[in-house]
Amino acid sequence: MEEAGADFLKNEEGAIAPLYALVLTALIAVGGIAFDYSRLAAMDTELQNAADQAALAAASQLDGQGGAILRATSAANNLVANETRFANDGNVAGRNVTIANITFLSCESDDCRADRTRANMTELPGTADDDAIARFVEVTVGGRQAFYALTPIVNAFSSGNIDATALAGLGSAVCRVPPVMFCNPNEPTTGPTGGDFDADLYAGAGLRLISGDTNFPGNFGFLDNGSVTNNANSTPDLARALGHDTPPGNCTSIDDVGLRPGQREVVFNALNTRFDINTNGANTCPSGDICSSAQNSRKDVVRRNQCGINNNGWNESANPYRPTLLTPLTGGFPDIMGHPRDICHAISFDGSCDGNGDGITGDMLGNKLWDRDAYFRVNYGHTTRAAWQSATGLGNDATRYDVYQWELENPPASTQSVGGGRNGHNSPVCLPPAPATIPDRRRVAAAVVNCREQAARGNDTVRVLKWVDLFLVEPSFNRFRGSGPTRTRVTADDQVYVEVIGETRFAGGGPDNQIIRRDVPYLIE
Repeated sequence: MEEAGADFLKNEEGAIAPLYALVLTALIAVGGIAFDYSRLAAMDTELQNAADQAALAAASQLDGQGGAILRATSAANNLVANETRFANDGNVAGRNVTIANITFLSCESDDCRADRTRANMTELPGTADDDAIARFVEVTVGGRQAFYALTPIVNAFSSGNIDATALAGLGSAVCRVPPVMFCNPNEPTTGPTGGDFDADLYAGAGLRLISGDTNFPGNFGFLDNGSVTNNANSTPDLARALGHDTPPGNCTSIDDVGLRPGQREVVFNALNTRFDINTNGANTCPSGDICSSAQNSRKDVVRRNQCGINNNGWNESANPYRPTLLTPLTGGFPDIMGHPRDICHAISFDGSCDGNGDGITGDMLGNKLWDRDAYFRVNYGHTTRAAWQSATGLGNDATRYDVYQWELENPPASTQSVGGGRNGHNSPVCLPPAPATIPDRRRVAAAVVNCREQAARGNDTVRVLKWVDLFLVEPSFNRFRGSGPTRTRVTADDQVYVEVIGETRFAGGGPDNQIIRRDVPYLIE
């Protein structure tokens, strides 16, 4: 027996059991923490995903149109259904994730555009005017808890309230439009930079855009939309972008754009195809697509039997519209009229519209006074204002674009006889008329840029102040007054004269919306 007892005392089998007994509690605690932490991490991921999706859904509605904030709020609450399967707090919402708070913000500073963070954004007060400037949305989802299954052994019972927040914005681009811009005519040439351009206020005003130094207010230039090759010979690509029915290239950011040089003659020749003009007599449409004429190609030049700009093709009539006073004509009417310039621009090459009460000096913007009476007398035979208003239903202040639209709905005879055997055409004879499936060829959308301010920033890209719809009033053309030694230039072929229609409306479709807009919501943080 003594020997057996000694063997028992020497036996080491099972010696590990006491060690397990000693560390069992710690092992269970470690396993419990790992189990519960994974549950906690999964719930946090669920809540963050819910916040992300709600913010993206809300941001997709921030298009700057009326009701944007209301639609965004509804989208965050209702468009995306999110559930948490790891919260076990007995919340009355069950598995549903709720929205605790939605905050809309604007982003107006240069720093904000360069570094889009919550700290650089301005929280909006929640007024009706905020729809237009709400660019970003911050969504916080309701807090949830995870009650631990095993961790209470180490005296931790609940995760506490965990929520999640996401900040999102809407990246927008315009697509398949001619890549054009002009410098804000309202930006001062000296002193403080900046300034606004209220396109709706100036609707109906003529705008004289000049190709050249795009750092000067009113000057006309081109954007880089990816359609232009990155080499010195970029002009053919620009011509395609301006002339083709479907402009090539990628989309252009609504907010920030790159500029592209190139103002040579071929660019404006391509733009003139919209007026049924083949400048060189042959087809000057750049290869690769079709350059249609607008269905209403009325203009102030006449044609013999060719389609180029020459004595046998498109040229000035013997008696063109050349006003000498800042008032409508009372006699000496021309033999043909296109949609004319504002009278203050039409009287001379550098005709100024200063003194029209708009406070603009320069003066690229007109005063909306164009010779309506002469236009309807020459083109339709109405000798009084009452007569043309009765015949057309147009008002006293009808814009050129109003008249153009009325003419599309009420097309007149296709030709008008003019002296010398030449004809003026208001419907195309040289190029195919534009099909109804493409945007109106006499209407373009252009970016307005505070050029002096942007040049001071020294960036490769410039910020767009706004997008504006413009009506192409006349072809780019060298026009003259008089003959012989007294002959003076009235317009040049590197000028683009337009009428302001108003600020571009991106929503919806149809003939009133010339821009294809692409919106992509994105997460910021």
